[in-house]
Amino acid sequence: MKITIESTTKIVTVKTSALADGVPCRVWEGVTEHGTKVQCLIPRLAAAGDADGRDLAQFEADLEQHAAPSEDLQMWPMRMIL
Repeated sequence: MKITIESTTKIVTVKTSALADGVPCRVWEGVTEHGTKVQCLIPRLAAAGDADGRDLAQFEADLEQHAAPSEDLQMWPMRMIL
């Protein structure tokens, strides 16, 4: 499966049994190659280790850009709760 996602300004905390305080995750929204809307909770994102300086600088600049979340993010479906 391939998806295209965009970073939003929304950050949620995912609670786990291993970490009492939970893990902060940025919410990303996107669409699959077949048009299904998706929401992703991403705690960390890094460039590949072989990225050169210019590519890495562009990647880091792109990470600072965030869109406002859509209205779809106002409520999470129960099936997405762990």
